[in-house]
Amino acid sequence: MWAIARTELKKNIQDKGLWFWTFILPIVFMIAFVAIFSGDENTSYKEVVTQIIPGYTIMFAFYIMISMVVVFVKDRDKGMVARIASTPLPIKDYFIGKWIPFMLIVLIQIAVLFGFGVLVYDLPLGDPAALILLSIMLAFIVSGWGMALSVLVKTENMGIAVTQIIALGGAMFGGLWLPVELMPDFMQAISKALPQYWAIEGYKEIILRNGTIADIMFNVTILFIAGLAGGILALAAYPRFLRFSKS
Repeated sequence: MWAIARTELKKNIQDKGLWFWTFILPIVFMIAFVAIFSGDENTSYKEVVTQIIPGYTIMFAFYIMISMVVVFVKDRDKGMVARIASTPLPIKDYFIGKWIPFMLIVLIQIAVLFGFGVLVYDLPLGDPAALILLSIMLAFIVSGWGMALSVLVKTENMGIAVTQIIALGGAMFGGLWLPVELMPDFMQAISKALPQYWAIEGYKEIILRNGTIADIMFNVTILFIAGLAGGILALAAYPRFLRFSKS
């Protein structure tokens, strides 16, 4: 398990495309949209920064699912999955070995983007314990859904398309681009069914209202359940994934 995790982490560190999607592009978006919306006289600078920095951090965290799909599909098509299945390595160890590096990458991504917000825009962070817990749950759901998607899709292109729908659709309806209270009623109803909504509202509770772990526990629970569902779905779909693996 740990050998798989170390190998996967090393490959991801060397992937320049992953660095672009994970760090460079989100920072470009943050700079552009803070510049655009900070001139709005009806919205305070703190509200703009608190909406955009966590919002785009959450949105781009979901793009790690593309990298996960690529890795799993390549393992399947190159016969790696079939070879691993023929060894005594338990299925759960294979999944955990693949999952750990991506969860670490998302946590690093969150730390870097929030650190950028603090250094450049003086973003307040609130309670560190609450912030860390919510960030861990965000990484958990993103990587959990990434594993599920990776074993369900047949091709890389299909995985990329579904990721775009989840990331962009979740950003639009989940309140990452625009505060939920400014949306039409039907969009507000939809938003509460999305993990992105609970993530952004949790960050706002911590940053704007000095919330503690107790204040975001419901948000954390929602994200944990959604991430756990992704992991269970990935394990349940593994036999089908294995059947498509080249020997």
